[in-house]
Amino acid sequence: MSSSDGPSTADQQLIDHAARHGLTVTAKQLEVWRRASLLPGNVSGGGLGRGKGSTSAPPPESFDLVLALARRAGRGKRPTDLALLLFADGHPVPETTVRAAFRAAVDAVSLPGEDDHPDNSGGLEEQVDHVAGHLSEAGHAFTLVPARARRIDERIARLLGEPPAELAQLDKNADPTPMTPQDALLAAVTVTLGGTMSVQEMGDLLRAMNPGMAVHPFASLVETTHQDVPEAADLVMADDGSLTFLTEGDARDLLRDLAEAAALEYLAAGWRTAQQVREWALAFCERVEAELDAREAGEAVTEWLLSRGLPSGLSLLETLRDPRNSPSSTALSTLLLLHQCQKYAELDELVPGCQWEVLQMPGVLPPPVRDLILTTVQPKDQEATR
Repeated sequence: MSSSDGPSTADQQLIDHAARHGLTVTAKQLEVWRRASLLPGNVSGGGLGRGKGSTSAPPPESFDLVLALARRAGRGKRPTDLALLLFADGHPVPETTVRAAFRAAVDAVSLPGEDDHPDNSGGLEEQVDHVAGHLSEAGHAFTLVPARARRIDERIARLLGEPPAELAQLDKNADPTPMTPQDALLAAVTVTLGGTMSVQEMGDLLRAMNPGMAVHPFASLVETTHQDVPEAADLVMADDGSLTFLTEGDARDLLRDLAEAAALEYLAAGWRTAQQVREWALAFCERVEAELDAREAGEAVTEWLLSRGLPSGLSLLETLRDPRNSPSSTALSTLLLLHQCQKYAELDELVPGCQWEVLQMPGVLPPPVRDLILTTVQPKDQEATR
């Protein structure tokens, strides 16, 4: 602790250590970091004898932590941001601090009006309507296709023209009903508060996220699952078309539970994957734009056309919707990825085999997500086929 006489001897060691590395740290900063449980307190080194008091020294891990905190700290950086960044870098942040930071990322997902809802006696539908009304009054809308993706879609359409006939034959829905941005917002609220959605809604959302495509084979595949694979569909789908293996209830509660229970190494793997997905998505856009600049429909454009109607396209759009890439948003993406892995594991229990080979097909999943799922979820007896 510092005092009116200046920093303690132990704190001065940390301040001097930072200075030797070209970093400025103050005694006040050390106190702030300790109050946030980012930096351990100094440990007693025993008495000096003859009533002269006792000595203290920084724990060995404090020296590296102080350097990392000094490099990461800055204006606008909250303690939870620092905890997440240090954890991602492999520093020994206390486990309780790490888990609290992941939970805080979920807590940041708030819906306008939900706190002033009088009670939940009316059930989920009334709660959704209440929140949706607040969002509508405030003029909120869901960004289905971020501007960069929309520009790429339009440039590809001008370059290639109409989709081939064989692709159109794969879309079995003769009367599709893609969602409007308002519909998508309502669906997002419903999923957040209720935890599930119907297969038809999923198909509508996939179509709305790729409005430039005249046909949507993957959306059609989702919509016709019950007809195409009735035995498997009956195991995972209710009569109303909702997926039974998705847990009902506030999705944020599920993510908070995951933040509390997941092994730290699992959280770290999810964080790395979330970062890698972002890097993949931005590099993907650059590759496609380079081909379009050269007026060539090469490998990247082909991959874009394939991916836009598949789960990898959803990851691409999600990256482009979040230009800031804050620690909190990465933590939320981490938990969503790990939740996705859990659901694949549950699905494999319901439908043994789970068609893992489909996930390995090009364009189905971003490569980092595919690797995370196949290394953390895929049954051992399937690994030989990888």
